Amino acid sequence: MENINRLNVVHRFRKRKLLIAINCVAALSIFFFGYDQGMMAGVNNAKDYYTLMGFGHENLETHAPVITGSILQGGIVAVYYLGTLIGALFGGWFGDKYGRIKTIALGAAWGVIGATLQCSAQNHNWMICARLINGFGTGILNAIVPVRATEPAEHTSRGKFVAIEFTLNIFGVAVAYWIEYGCSFYKGGASEFVWRFPIAFQILPLLVLFAIIWFFPESPRWLCKVGREAESRYILERLREDDGVENTTGKAKAEFQDIRNIVELERKNAKAQNYLYMLFGHQSGKLHTGRRVQLVIWLQIMQESVSPV
Repeated sequence: MENINRLNVVHRFRKRKLLIAINCVAALSIFFFGYDQGMMAGVNNAKDYYTLMGFGHENLETHAPVITGSILQGGIVAVYYLGTLIGALFGGWFGDKYGRIKTIALGAAWGVIGATLQCSAQNHNWMICARLINGFGTGILNAIVPVRATEPAEHTSRGKFVAIEFTLNIFGVAVAYWIEYGCSFYKGGASEFVWRFPIAFQILPLLVLFAIIWFFPESPRWLCKVGREAESRYILERLREDDGVENTTGKAKAEFQDIRNIVELERKNAKAQNYLYMLFGHQSGKLHTGRRVQLVIWLQIMQESVSPV
């Protein structure tokens, strides 16, 4: 397939190996999100951090942090999730328009900028802006990476891949805790390294993600949606084919036809694909889009309301 870069992994791997490669990239992004979730717990307890940000000081007798500006402390943490919300809404639109690969690269680059600004922050205003930027990049990745990971998977294995990915989310939280625990012993916990290094560490997986994502195939579904059907069919054949099995080509063709039918249905209901129409299910007909979207939203809200993270 001449339209796909010859260095793309789709030419080297096939079937299960290709699926695993695609999901390893997705896992890297989910690991980053988990790390970012857990990171601020230790940062908030760093003496140099809460002193520099101006919302606390150290008790001279017990050496425990004394928080005098809990609203500022909470605001610095919370503004990240505001950025994530905005980024997720933007990422969904951008991913449909420009493709999954470019969207993941954009999210990774934006996250690097935000993390760089965070680990170099000199006051709380700087930190708030940096957290907002970092959250925006995270939101882009959160909106597109799970979609990118599940689209090429067969329906019988999608749940397994999603479960593996979000195991990496918890692993990212654990890594953040352990790194901050180790850093807390550096110079008695009084150095700025104690909080700047854990924040800077998240740049590493983002740089790796940005560097390697260009060598992975685009989503067959998105390719079909934008009229690049030959590339879509080729990637599907690489995902489904197996030497010595005669009916796998037919399987790929059947799946490709299913994708075409869904894409055609979406084109007929293009007006109902915007966020407002999806939220309330207006003009979605038998697709029941509103009901599905509301179920997902409230499941997420309930999960976050009981989550200990």
